[in-house]
Amino acid sequence: MKMSKLFVQTLREFPSDAEVVSHKMLARAGYIRKLTSGVYNFLPLMWRVLKKVENIVRDEMDKAGAQELLMPFVQPKELWVESGRWEAYGKELMRLKDRHNREMCLGPTHEEIITSIARDVLKSYKQLPTNLYQIQSKFRDEVRPRFGLLRGREFIMKDAYSFATSQEELEAEYQNMWQAYTNIFNRCGLETKAVQSDSGAIGGSVSHEFMIITDTDAGENDVFYCEDCDYAANSNHAVSNLPEALVDGGKYFNECKIIDTPNTHSIDELSAFLNIPSTLILKSLVYIVDKNPVLALIRADKTVEETKLMNAVGGMDIRIATSAEIEELMQNNGFNAVPGFIGPKGLKAVTVVADNTVKDMKNFVVGINETDKHMVGANLTDLGLDEIKYFDLRLVEEGEFCPECGKPLKVTRGIEVGNIFQLGTKYSKPMNAVYLDADGKAKPYIMGCYGIGISRTAAAAVEAHHDDWGIKWPLSIAPYHVIVVPVSTKDEQQMSVATKMYEELLASGVEAVIDDRDERPGVKFKDADLIGFPYRITVGKTITEGNVEFVTRATGEKVAMKPEEAVKIVVDAVKNIK
Repeated sequence: MKMSKLFVQTLREFPSDAEVVSHKMLARAGYIRKLTSGVYNFLPLMWRVLKKVENIVRDEMDKAGAQELLMPFVQPKELWVESGRWEAYGKELMRLKDRHNREMCLGPTHEEIITSIARDVLKSYKQLPTNLYQIQSKFRDEVRPRFGLLRGREFIMKDAYSFATSQEELEAEYQNMWQAYTNIFNRCGLETKAVQSDSGAIGGSVSHEFMIITDTDAGENDVFYCEDCDYAANSNHAVSNLPEALVDGGKYFNECKIIDTPNTHSIDELSAFLNIPSTLILKSLVYIVDKNPVLALIRADKTVEETKLMNAVGGMDIRIATSAEIEELMQNNGFNAVPGFIGPKGLKAVTVVADNTVKDMKNFVVGINETDKHMVGANLTDLGLDEIKYFDLRLVEEGEFCPECGKPLKVTRGIEVGNIFQLGTKYSKPMNAVYLDADGKAKPYIMGCYGIGISRTAAAAVEAHHDDWGIKWPLSIAPYHVIVVPVSTKDEQQMSVATKMYEELLASGVEAVIDDRDERPGVKFKDADLIGFPYRITVGKTITEGNVEFVTRATGEKVAMKPEEAVKIVVDAVKNIK
């Protein structure tokens, strides 16, 4: 490809709405153009990258025994009603009606469709296990699209679904996909960590995310991990063992009573006023889960992890209650307390759940729904909470102890590029998707689900491989392998050598670009670095001595060598791509 013909326009400045490196680089280097919020045009350079990621994914999935198909992007309401997700999925499901007034949606995922296919085709245990996958565009109406391709509304994804007759078969395929994912990301030049995670709207009992660990702002989730064992988990799923703490306030309070606590709106203010550690305070937080109030109780030195709370009460959407909503809740229960003095005693028409840290608390301090007052020396029986339900609602903190080996946990940021789920019968049972076993009995499939964000993986590669000058694509997914840059297109010798090298590279199967533009050398070099060609061969004045400059983008190393040596290095490198 001649640079003069390449459909690309690099920008001098980053887009004003770009927050993270990948969004900034891909837009400025001419890979993507924003169409509307969360929706992007994939220009020729980007499309070449995406196709390479797709082909790596396709190759490894085929090797793992999965079979590719393609399912419709637009899906009928009826199947989502069967699974129970039409109402439960939330506002991220883009709903629409056709000209016949039939309700449909744009597919954010394809569990319902694949399950309907399976129940029509997979009738016997002799046809199982099997794994079907597709690579297709998806649409999720994100409330706040951001980070460019990392959290857009429309994106390209590989999703696979396995069907088995037993949990053992499911677990075997789960491990098979785990290995396939490891191979895929290694081939894409990405180092990933598989972490335990929340299953979210997909559902299922066991799930793992494949995360790229990053120190950039694009990291979406905290990942807690142990350096002494293999434990790693997303913050919405992580658990830990806590160090010992004072949770019995008997030495401070010898009886249960209500006292004045003026102007103690925060935990720190209350702790200082009573001269007690915050571990002796029961914190009460009001959330709105699927439009319903939920009161979460937790030891005051700890923080509620909202996804855990949402899962505990079986919700799909969660947010902290506003001051007005809390005041309304108080009034409906005959109280007039303001935030900071809320407690569970006497509250009705509200779901109350407690974190496991509450179990061991005794003689503690808690709000009683009366401003400027708290109950001290309280126990759960004093609050009418004898049958309270306990869950793990706590956000893990760095330094707490690994649940598997007991060593201190560390935390880092991660970008999710893939996920795997053990769905079990979440979809097969409600959709009556069954097969006949060896005894002729109808049984639901035991299902698994396995996703990889194709466009997200490409963006994550930029987050992992870049510098101040531009992108450093791994050779396996770079849009082109090498660019040949004649410093002066008016110099006959430079152009002759550059053209010969370019043609030899093409003939050897290398994806090459020659910068034939009549531009200053600095412009050519800056564009080459910004776009991220893995190799650059510069033909300049040293060609009179028989040498060209060979630059490796990943390391910045520059070496003078013969033209034929430069060609051989690139050809050999391309041949060694897995």
